[in-house]
Amino acid sequence: MSVTCRQTLSISNHRVFVNDLNEHETVYGGRLLELLDGSASISASRLARVETVTASIDQLNFIAPFKMQDSLCIESYVSGAGHRSVEIFTKIIGEHLKTGERFLGLTAFLTFVTIDKNVVLPSIEPLTAEEKFICQATRNVKRTAWRPSKPKKSSTRKSTLNILGIINFNH
Repeated sequence: MSVTCRQTLSISNHRVFVNDLNEHETVYGGRLLELLDGSASISASRLARVETVTASIDQLNFIAPFKMQDSLCIESYVSGAGHRSVEIFTKIIGEHLKTGERFLGLTAFLTFVTIDKNVVLPSIEPLTAEEKFICQATRNVKRTAWRPSKPKKSSTRKSTLNILGIINFNH
């Protein structure tokens, strides 16, 4: 059984308000993460049809800032599925409401997992050029390979910090 990316598509629109802004007068990153997670969770549920939880944000790219008088259009869809994991591609398209100019402001990949360990997830079928490009990239790149492993319960704070030291922030 397969499901198309379009069948998992979640679209939501938000207007930027003053409470969304940080000291740089751009939308606070935490607010964007909240919106991304909500949209992506709908896409994951549309594929799995069982309860899912956020496992990770594997890649987050801030491309352009969002400011007052902008709107955000968040689009999320499933880009890959494993045994219990679901990868979601999400993008935020901004619009300067005074001019109508639209721009790509953010892209992200999030991974959700099913709570039910016995679930059988359908395969995902991309149809558009963008979906095919994103889904092919998902098959070719294993984003989980660079995730830090979970520390054992007996590990100390120092060993946890050593694990986190493998993350490269320069790419």
